[in-house]
This record gives sequence, C-alpha cells and structure tokens, in this order.
Amino acid sequence: MNGVIIMTQLGVSINADHVVAYQGEPGAYSHLACKHCFPDWQMVNCASFSQALAKVESGEAHYAMIPVENSTAGRVEEIYRELKGTQLYVVKEHFEPINHCLIGTPGMALTDVQSVGSHPQALAQCDRNIKALGAKPVAMYDTAGAAKHLAESKQAGLAVISSALAADLYGLPILQSHFNDVAGNTTRFLVFSQQQKMPTFEPEQRYITSFLFKVRNIPAALYKAMGGFATQGINMLKLESYMLDGQFTATQFYVDVEAHFQSPAMQAALEELRFFSEEVRILGTYYADAFRK
Repeated sequence: MNGVIIMTQLGVSINADHVVAYQGEPGAYSHLACKHCFPDWQMVNCASFSQALAKVESGEAHYAMIPVENSTAGRVEEIYRELKGTQLYVVKEHFEPINHCLIGTPGMALTDVQSVGSHPQALAQCDRNIKALGAKPVAMYDTAGAAKHLAESKQAGLAVISSALAADLYGLPILQSHFNDVAGNTTRFLVFSQQQKMPTFEPEQRYITSFLFKVRNIPAALYKAMGGFATQGINMLKLESYMLDGQFTATQFYVDVEAHFQSPAMQAALEELRFFSEEVRILGTYYADAFRK
C-alpha cells in the first residue's frame, strides 16, 4: 500500500499500512479478533462486511477481519455473497473463542428480562438459554451495536447478547457470562488483503488454501472436479455451495483444503479441477492456525 496516509474523523493522520477494518460497533467480536491478531494497529469499525472490504480495496486499510463460520451456528451467510465482488486475497485465518454475555441496564435482574436482542448469529448460538428465560429474541444488526442501542435507549425489559468488552465500553452490567448454549463456542475469521502473501512452501508445514470454482454444466461435474483431491490425498476441510445472481442453474463453490498451492499434489489436483470447471479463483494460501492442532 506504500504507506497511504488517511485522516480519521478526529482529524488525526494514520498510516493505512497499520489499519485493520472490521464490521460492527466497537466491542464487537470482530474488534476482539483484531485486538488479538494486531494489538498495535489502528482498528476501524464499519457498518457492513462490504464496507470493511472496500476499505482495503481503496487503500484506507491494510487488512479486513471478516468472520466466516461459527462452531455452533455455522457459516456467516453474508460473506459468501461478498466474495464474488471482491478481488482481495486471504492471507491469514484466526479462531476467536466466543464468550457471549447477557447484558442489561443498571439495576436489572435476570427475572426482568422480557426480550433479548443481538445479531442473528448470536441469537442462534444462545437459543436454548433465551428460551429458558422465557424471553423473545430480537434480531439486531450487530452484537456490539445491540449493547450501544441498550446503553442509549435503556429500554425496559430488554437485555442484549454481546461481549464483555462491549459491556465495559458502554458501561452496562453483565447479567450472565458464558450465555452461549455450547461450551467452546468459536468463530473462524479470515484476514483479507489487497496483495497476495503466500508463504514459502515447506513440506513439513501445515497450510490452508482457499479457492472458489464454478463447475461446467455436465453430468457428475462436481464429482469429477473433486476427484483429483482424493487421488492426491489432499484433505478437504470445507466445501460450501451458493447460487450465483439468483440463478438455480449456476452454482459456485467455496473450498478450503489442507495443502499449499505450490505443492506438487495440489497442482495436480487443480489441473483436474480446472478441466471440469468454468472458472477457478485462488483466494490464497496461508498458515493453518494453531487452533487446528
């Protein structure tokens, strides 16, 4: 990015080479993930995933920290729609343990809770505990945004699901920590960059390669396209499908495999994949996070 200098809303100049963008209000889990991965960097919050990615595309941020899946609630649907429209690369993965907190207003007790607001993903991850309270779930655009809304509105009977960081930032009490239904609740994040930063291939290292592909419209195309990975002994970690442009005849796939792009086995598998695909786009090769061990 060649040291692009940008101005913040407060008129302070910062070097975009040390800026990471994320979706959500300050205190969101994406904010926490940024703090753990890039503790000394400037962190810029955005209203949407597309805005966070656009910050990187425009040079206003070096990285974007984007959640892609959760161990309890599954994939984050919105990001897959964004991948088609961006030319960014994946350079890192990060697993963030999620400790959902039920947050209320000062003086509030659990028995006062009538409704629980948060992002739909957080509501899904705490569904059983919300039902145990006899409360009504209320979808909001962001976990930390829900905490901010509660701090500003002080709405009677409303509690929200957010992080301990958000509770501290907005001066709200935690009614119950570890409010998520399943212990070990974890979200996987991907870090996006303008530039591909593929690590040097070393056979003893563990790598992940992510890519998109669209199969040709012929019988058994998906089976044949994936056959090379089985033949080469490459472990497939993730295979997600989604429709393109609202068409039922065009399906795109997102894949994570445990291999380096430059390894001989991966190159052989990709050659077979390309033969049965209309298009293949490599998103990036990066080190497997230590969490996977």
